[in-house]
Amino acid sequence: MIDHDRLFKELLSTFFIEFLELFLPQIASTIERDSIVFQPQEYFADLTTGETKVIDLLASVRLAGQTVGFLIHVEAQASSEADFTRRIFFYFARLHQKYLQRIYPVVLFSFDEPYREESHQYTVEFDDLKVVEFNFCAIQLNRLHWRDYLHQQNPVAAALMAKMRIEPSDRPKVKAECLRLLATLQLDPARIRLLSGFVDTYLRLNQQEEGVFQKEVGKLEKSERESVMQIVTSWMEQGLEQGLEQGRQEAQTAIALNLLKQRVAIEVIAQATGLTIAQLQQLQANQQQE
Repeated sequence: MIDHDRLFKELLSTFFIEFLELFLPQIASTIERDSIVFQPQEYFADLTTGETKVIDLLASVRLAGQTVGFLIHVEAQASSEADFTRRIFFYFARLHQKYLQRIYPVVLFSFDEPYREESHQYTVEFDDLKVVEFNFCAIQLNRLHWRDYLHQQNPVAAALMAKMRIEPSDRPKVKAECLRLLATLQLDPARIRLLSGFVDTYLRLNQQEEGVFQKEVGKLEKSERESVMQIVTSWMEQGLEQGLEQGRQEAQTAIALNLLKQRVAIEVIAQATGLTIAQLQQLQANQQQE
């Protein structure tokens, strides 16, 4: 299962100013870039569902040349919810009450369907009185076309093209273009891994698509093609390492289970397999329940 929250939080917190430049240039141009401070996670009890909600990203910023600041709240929403606008209003109200600052609310809708335009307003009104009209900035990726971001020299564009409106037949081409754009940005290896991992997660190709992808990569200029292939090679190496690690852990577990059946002391098994006492005790408990 894809951990959408983690992937989007990592992307947006690492490339926050680039996110603003891509989608909110008027905000990016008015703030001091070195003033951005991410606030601690905020937890809210949702009384309607009984769940505890965590807001995705809250950053304090300062206007350029001024001491005045405000907050930017970014929420990445991976599914369409009937009462979502109400929930975002509740977030806004509680954050505003706590910080007593202006808040610029932004929602990044990242689901694949539905394609209809999502509401970006919550209202409470009567015939003779409008009590509340709350608006937020809505960025709905599946209503944006990837080709419109093809020439943006922006790492967030390189990643989020993978979640924009893509015809099924274009998936291999979009993946190649995402990586081509990424290869031109001259980022450090850690950021390249973050971005390329995001792209690979949301544009997993089948065998036929993989063949088309390789052909698309072959059309790139030599320097771009080599850079893209380095990224692809790193995926393969990482996948191999993960597979070897999974195999090693499975072998350790199998040996430990066999030794537990023979009633070998847990301390001895720990030394032999490298598993912790707690892991072995859990294996023993599971074995007894079977």
